[in-house]
Amino acid sequence: MLTIPVDDRTQLRLLELSHAPALFRLVASNRDHLRPWLPWVDRMRVEYDAKSYIIRSLGRFSAGTEAHFGIWFEQALAGTITAERIDAWNRVAEIGYWLGKGFVGRGIMRRSAAALIDYLIEQRSINRIEIRCTPFNRASQAIPLRLGFRLEGTLRQAAYLQGKFHDHLLFATTADRWRRTGAAREAATSTQSIPAPPAQRIAGSTEAHPRLS
Repeated sequence: MLTIPVDDRTQLRLLELSHAPALFRLVASNRDHLRPWLPWVDRMRVEYDAKSYIIRSLGRFSAGTEAHFGIWFEQALAGTITAERIDAWNRVAEIGYWLGKGFVGRGIMRRSAAALIDYLIEQRSINRIEIRCTPFNRASQAIPLRLGFRLEGTLRQAAYLQGKFHDHLLFATTADRWRRTGAAREAATSTQSIPAPPAQRIAGSTEAHPRLS
């Protein structure tokens, strides 16, 4: 099993079939929390759906086009983070993520995203990494901003959520920028997290969301 260490309490584990029960339980207990941002939530109705998703994700990992990781915090599944749309020729990838409500506000996602970016750059030779999110998803925006990504623009009506089209903000960084800003970023990610205000304690997502399809 591919495992990426994050810190002494957190690690990323490539999703495997044995993770399906924990994944389904986490999604089922967080539907209201995730539904505004992740359109696939209501399609994961039974544990078999989680297994099917993991089987597809493993196929895409073997093809080199995606990598779906569970975020394990103190041995509990806290959420997922995904490298998707991996373009090996142009060395570009997109990251998406979400956390269960009980794990938000602890800096888990910021540190997990940093660890995944390190893996993509150093192990997969990815040069450009993107994160996309809707303008009203403040928690999701906070991840790339705190990691030193640049806001490059707006993708008009790029997401279809809750029966409406929404814009995406496009954040990106490159391998050379990531390496240049490493010291400042490590200082920021090691700082104790301050819980977000209640209105912002929402899921980061890949609107940048890991797709269920």
